[in-house]
Amino acid sequence: MRITVFRRLMADEFGSGRAQVLARDHVLSGLGGRTVDQALTAGIPAKEIWREVCDAFDVPRERR
Repeated sequence: MRITVFRRLMADEFGSGRAQVLARDHVLSGLGGRTVDQALTAGIPAKEIWREVCDAFDVPRERR
């Protein structure tokens, strides 16, 4: 998954402003205690990060 696709999915799910805040500030244990932005910088694949976000925020299966 491209990072641009990932960012679009985040914005579609949470709204653009909240998606940016979540990516910057919300620490996910499934990403080794990193935020989304830190995980992307660390080279974790966007698809893996999206799965963790979906699990953490109970995104319905049809939108995953």
